[in-house]
Amino acid sequence: MKLVIHPAVDQSRLTRIQNEVPSIHVVNANNVDEGTREIVDADAFFGKLTLPLLSCATKLRWVQSPTASLEHYLFPELVAHPCLLSNMRGLFSDVIADHVMGFVLCFARNLHVYFRQQQVGQWSPVGDRGYVTDFVSAPGTVSGMDRAHQHLSDCSLGVVGVGHIGAEILRRAHAFGMKLRGIDPVHRSVPGVLDNVWPVERLGELLAESDYVVIAAPHTPETEKLFNRRVIQQMKSTGILINIGRGAIVHLTDLVAALQAKEIAGAALDVCEVEPLPPAHPLWAMPNVIITPHVAAASTHIAERHLETLLENLRRFANGQPPATLVDKHKWY
Repeated sequence: MKLVIHPAVDQSRLTRIQNEVPSIHVVNANNVDEGTREIVDADAFFGKLTLPLLSCATKLRWVQSPTASLEHYLFPELVAHPCLLSNMRGLFSDVIADHVMGFVLCFARNLHVYFRQQQVGQWSPVGDRGYVTDFVSAPGTVSGMDRAHQHLSDCSLGVVGVGHIGAEILRRAHAFGMKLRGIDPVHRSVPGVLDNVWPVERLGELLAESDYVVIAAPHTPETEKLFNRRVIQQMKSTGILINIGRGAIVHLTDLVAALQAKEIAGAALDVCEVEPLPPAHPLWAMPNVIITPHVAAASTHIAERHLETLLENLRRFANGQPPATLVDKHKWY
């Protein structure tokens, strides 16, 4: 069997692939011409597959995408081709879940407010009606400052898309004692954490019941611009929208309008409909918005996990088994 890799991987990765799956002949194509020539009789391909490359293939049975997301990888001819396609899902679950809980903790404890105050030397505890000037309350009473700082076990968190990442977010939130909700078109539970993951038709219920709504869904034709103004309005007015899925899922103009109208209390975005987010975009200036520049998956562990997923799928291919991360090309996941 023959595997073509393009663009070429570094020598250390190539050596591991050759040593651990010796039954597969590996061609590490250094340029497009070599890739075009070698893919003609290749059984498998790893890398960025293009229509010209696919058009030259006569034996191709399996393609391994180098990414987890597929919206920029798929094209009609690849969808129609009989080859299997697998992706790199499952590499980032714990890392992104940590990032999400960082967002949640910031809003729950007003850390994003205090970080900004620190830059100007301002000591102003947050109260339920703004800043507190006299934050000493009578013993045994609940002050405005108390109400403005959430206890996570009093809060609910709903996840839209309970795949690898969504399930790990729910596990992290469960450890904080949060009340959990989840919707997904396929998965129906997260063992030991959430017994009943709802179908997507119950999105409105999840939005209405969740203090924090986390988008962990992939970009598909069904999820593109799913979170428009009408959907956002179904959230609690005190709710926080968090997007670590794909930027195309949230209509940014509608999100800005909802925030300006105080239809929701805030948002945290690691991904945006347009990236980089333009410097003049109104979201930058909103004090109830946290923006990180698509870094939720950043980790020193990812490169090794990436290689291990490729090796596992190569072993399975050599043994006549389907890849562990097989996707449905028509659904994009």
